[in-house]
Amino acid sequence: MPETADLILTGGDVLTVDDAFSVAQAVAVRAGRILAVGSDAEIRALAGPGTRVVDLAGRTVLPGINDSHLHAAAWALTRPPFALDLGHPAVESIADVTEAVRKAAAGTPAGEWITGLGWDVGYLAECLADPARRPHRADLDAAAPGHPVCLTDFSGHMVWVNSRALELAGVGRGAVPPAGGVIETDAAGEPTGVLKETAQALVQALVPAADVARRKEAVRTAVTALHALGITSYTEPGLGPGGAEILGGGLDTATLRAYVELARAGRLESRVRVLLLPAPMGGSAADVRAGLAGLAVPADVDDRRLAVIGVKVFADGVPPNETAWMHEPYPGGGHGGLCVHGADTALKEAELAEMIRVAHTAGYQLGVHVTGDRAIDSVVDAFAAAHRAHPRPDARHYVIHGDFASAPSLAKLAAHGYGINMNPAIKWTIADLMDGVVGSERSDYQWPVRSAVQAGIAVCVGSDAPITAPDWRRGVAAMLLRESKASGRVSGPGQRVSLETAVRAYTANPARQDFAESWKGTIEPGKVADLCVLGGDLRAADPHDIPDLPVDLTVFDGRIVHERGNERVNDQG
Repeated sequence: MPETADLILTGGDVLTVDDAFSVAQAVAVRAGRILAVGSDAEIRALAGPGTRVVDLAGRTVLPGINDSHLHAAAWALTRPPFALDLGHPAVESIADVTEAVRKAAAGTPAGEWITGLGWDVGYLAECLADPARRPHRADLDAAAPGHPVCLTDFSGHMVWVNSRALELAGVGRGAVPPAGGVIETDAAGEPTGVLKETAQALVQALVPAADVARRKEAVRTAVTALHALGITSYTEPGLGPGGAEILGGGLDTATLRAYVELARAGRLESRVRVLLLPAPMGGSAADVRAGLAGLAVPADVDDRRLAVIGVKVFADGVPPNETAWMHEPYPGGGHGGLCVHGADTALKEAELAEMIRVAHTAGYQLGVHVTGDRAIDSVVDAFAAAHRAHPRPDARHYVIHGDFASAPSLAKLAAHGYGINMNPAIKWTIADLMDGVVGSERSDYQWPVRSAVQAGIAVCVGSDAPITAPDWRRGVAAMLLRESKASGRVSGPGQRVSLETAVRAYTANPARQDFAESWKGTIEPGKVADLCVLGGDLRAADPHDIPDLPVDLTVFDGRIVHERGNERVNDQG
């Protein structure tokens, strides 16, 4: 007698994302695994008395979505009720920000910190009307005179603080930023309250960190929200001592401890891969060595729920801050630079290469945050040098972001089996802003997904939440359209990709990045039953409509963990 299924999805468009990108009509699930994939008749024959049968009525089934770069704990901790949501379009002006801070101050005991995330200078009305206008501490002073205020921008690479926060941090006229950091000053030489890159830590180190119990609550809140988006796997890209002063401390070692406690208790309802973050931005090889000591997941944790597989290193900053290290100067001057320890460029490059060598030699996969073309070239060369010195088969190192990856670097990544992890939803979010930051030609090339695929790289895509919302549908549309959110301008149509490429970037390719392609990432017999059901036909949808396709059903480990409205699900049997 053939095995009977626990759950059958039939009458739909099942995108298996196997090597041939096969499309089936139905899929059967048993005991947390894919039992069979095939035609309606073949799969219905596997129904038994206790089988739940869902008539898809033409809807699309995908493998569970794998967001391969998502700060889930920090995403939850930087949203209400933990912090102010200052993202666009909810916040469109400095006046909107100050009003949100004023309201928060009215309900917060005097002296306590007010934090938030999401403001974007490219969408603040006052800054758009007057390019010389910048966020200033005085704006926040008036809104919260009795509270220190620290507001992180959408990129996570810049904070806007008030005078009270600067006073507590000891940042005044003539203050010297740490290596790789910027303290903005006005014409009189006074700090404006905007701190970039490593300078953020001067204030963020003072913000009280959440305890482990609160972090566990945040992770569970995040996982529930991710299930509603069809996301069943994600990478936490950097947890450890180097994250103590990033995103309100949401990336530090206590978050890794929260994950371990949830997994041990059987309460982690997602498949999480972790990159350790042993060194802070501006760190050194010595920081990597010291930071890795004692960082591990206990052996009694199910490694299909939680596993540490790599190390994250910060190489440079981000283009909107003009801190990405570029070959050609920015229109306003300067090339950016590396944000690692070192007195000059040559010493910083050598230090970065040593940081990479240390993690490589220790047996870790490396994910390196790097955005500028010159910095990417340096990182890729360091990958190759580490391999020559200490050969390791199938290390699967990768470039994180890789905004302006050059053709030679893409070719080197492909030749070594290395990867690239991109964030095309950021293109949709800030394409117009980038025209002014790097010029239209470089802006059009930014996020060269098509070039990377043509080079032979298995491109992965993530949201980088809380930098952008973890909505993979928007990411898919961004890859297909290359349009700006604000103006609709098409930015670099030559980098558009096919739907198949976009779907692989959220499913099969991240499974490979996770060293897990043998058991997840596609809908094939024997693999884990992690599935996402869309409320429509993805292949027939206009790309502009993809972000509005609802997620009707999410299956994790063979169990339905999200179901949108019973009226949309026709149960039989």
